[in-house]
Amino acid sequence: MRIKNIILIGMPGAGKSTIGVVLAKNLGMSFIDADLVIQEREGKKLHDIIEERGENGFIEIEGRVNASLNPKTAVIATGGSVIYSPNAMEHFEQLGLICYLKLSYESIAERLGDLAERGVILGKGRTLRNLYDERVPLYEKYANITLECENKNIREIVVELSKWIERLR
Repeated sequence: MRIKNIILIGMPGAGKSTIGVVLAKNLGMSFIDADLVIQEREGKKLHDIIEERGENGFIEIEGRVNASLNPKTAVIATGGSVIYSPNAMEHFEQLGLICYLKLSYESIAERLGDLAERGVILGKGRTLRNLYDERVPLYEKYANITLECENKNIREIVVELSKWIERLR
């Protein structure tokens, strides 16, 4: 199996962007932050897009942008809600190896600040716990690799992921 791209999925605050940059450097690949691509293409911050277009509008944009990514060899850090777009996830399944960075609810809650400011979709009357419980089965469904990140630092996670990838190359 020739791994061309590595797609990182997981909850907001799981470290996809931070780990993605270090992993890309470690593997000699380019790095793409899908949230930054969305902001660049839309000319707005994520939370502004959500405010203007609503959750469904944002998910449509996110799905379209992610499904259009077609790098040759890159680590892609996705937004936490990308799993709501079957189109984007099917595209990623064809594009490379999907890695779920798994953390406990408690760790995610501790890491996250203002959810709205981060561009996290959280419908009216819903809690972070609701969101976590809803998303985890979707992350697990799409993941080729689930990496337990609890109580690990960035370096440990990158080393572990790199070993997985080298074994699969």
